[in-house]
Amino acid sequence: MGPLHLHERSYPKGLVEVADGCFAYLQPDGGWCLSNAGLLRGRGASLLVDTLTDLPSTATMLEAMRPLTDTAPIRTLAITHGNLDHYFGNQLVEGAEIVASSGTAHEMATGPTPQTMLDLLAVPDPVLGGYVRHAFGRFDWSGIDVTLPTRTFEDRLTVDAGGRRAELIMVGPAHTAGDTICHLPDERVAYTGDLLFIFGTPIVWAGPFAGWIDACDRLLALDCDVYVPGHGPLTDRRGVEGIKAYLQFVYREARARFDAGLSARDAVFDIDLGDYAGWGDHERLAINVTSAYREFDPSQPESGFVELFGLMAELAARTGN
Repeated sequence: MGPLHLHERSYPKGLVEVADGCFAYLQPDGGWCLSNAGLLRGRGASLLVDTLTDLPSTATMLEAMRPLTDTAPIRTLAITHGNLDHYFGNQLVEGAEIVASSGTAHEMATGPTPQTMLDLLAVPDPVLGGYVRHAFGRFDWSGIDVTLPTRTFEDRLTVDAGGRRAELIMVGPAHTAGDTICHLPDERVAYTGDLLFIFGTPIVWAGPFAGWIDACDRLLALDCDVYVPGHGPLTDRRGVEGIKAYLQFVYREARARFDAGLSARDAVFDIDLGDYAGWGDHERLAINVTSAYREFDPSQPESGFVELFGLMAELAARTGN
């Protein structure tokens, strides 16, 4: 295995070995639904971490893995969290036990369906519809049978992959209700799911912010050589520290505007992202500020998907994204 190129904004698509028998499948540029996955190959059995957004992309990934999995079939599929771009391809991993935290399993069972996505793509509003098609229009939402976990766990679960050990550690709620790290202690590698977006803007769907910041501290405490993010290139401690700093920044800026009496909407357009404006999909600030305001005042009504995406679309249009 050659030297790994960590924390570089430009990176190739496909399978890369990050430690002996430990792989990441990467999808540049890590934007909407361009997620990553992982594979741990043991003796006669493998562990897959997450599938992808649709059937064609998942099939392409599994074909790339075939030289590894023909003699070590995927026996376990671990799902890091309940966002569709990490599990809509599950049906293609036939015969595997599908493992997820209880929080993730609930979100998968109650989350968006393929028809939900098709309905969103048909929104006629030129700003909102244009943004939704920009985010999701490249994917094939046909033929997907949402395939749920066959085993759930609380807190922590050790998984054996052909004699190799993987620790599934539930650290949510943070990004979602049931975020799970897949830690390979012997290889000094962690698959983080969407706790890490490298050079992309994280999304606080669930929160609280403190929970995600704590999850970053837990990732740092693992002291891994390689962190495989849910989106973006491979990274090291720099990637974890960057996400932690972004979350602290947004929380601080949102709190100042809340205390000054600004509405969440006004705060979204008032915050200067500075260096973070160069991160992909920076308009996700709209979701993050809305989530922060709901923490500051739990009586505020929860914003719907269309409302949130409309606000992101407006912010993206104003900033030329």
